[in-house]
Amino acid sequence: MITLKQVSKNFNSQVVLDNLDLHVPNGKITAIIGPSGGGKSVLLKHMIGLLKPDSGEVLVDGENIVPMGRADMNRVRERFGVLFQNAALFDSMTVFENVAFPLEEKTRLSRDEIGDRVHLALKHVGLSGVDDKYPDQISGGMKKRVGLARALLLNPAIILFDEPTTGLDPIICNAMHRLILDTHAQFGFTAVIVTHEVPAIFEVCDYVAMLYRGKILFHGTPEEIRAAEDPAVRQFIQGELEGPLQFL
Repeated sequence: MITLKQVSKNFNSQVVLDNLDLHVPNGKITAIIGPSGGGKSVLLKHMIGLLKPDSGEVLVDGENIVPMGRADMNRVRERFGVLFQNAALFDSMTVFENVAFPLEEKTRLSRDEIGDRVHLALKHVGLSGVDDKYPDQISGGMKKRVGLARALLLNPAIILFDEPTTGLDPIICNAMHRLILDTHAQFGFTAVIVTHEVPAIFEVCDYVAMLYRGKILFHGTPEEIRAAEDPAVRQFIQGELEGPLQFL
């Protein structure tokens, strides 16, 4: 469903993506891991066209989105839902209003129809009864769930998760992982998760891509990365080093 071919991106003199190749399988959960500041979120933004590569192709359902104009890009983005790192809720809006926002902006549904869909989406993420609360009245974990409800609302084929467990304690982190698994099983979307939760994410994803120095150092199943013999991969997933990998 999403394929990146020889994608490169520089910011001034810094190489962030270096002739990168990656295929995201349809209907599966793919986790992107790698050192902090290594370009994982930049890679995610290329998938939805928020950033354009300096060279290379980004294919979504076979369409190269790199040369697209605004109208075509907006059409492609309708296939996506996004859960941003900070949930990206509007502070001045209630939970209900935050979740309803995409429907009010992109559809002509009646107020009652919007209400029914919002309540169903909130029920899916275990948040019934919080409609009238504002973001500053709910916990960080609840904000993430509100963000997921909003991402699910238009039944996207693809959902991008940018560090969905950042700032959450281990119990809530595990609950978020379970929620992603449950909603994926129910809706069957293609998921891409940028995360630093290693090895916990291996219990959630179908495939793992490790990004390092602008390239995909490893791509395979959780079982395959656990068995990888590459010393740099083993060093990273075992959490033996916070700084630059010593073997590259």
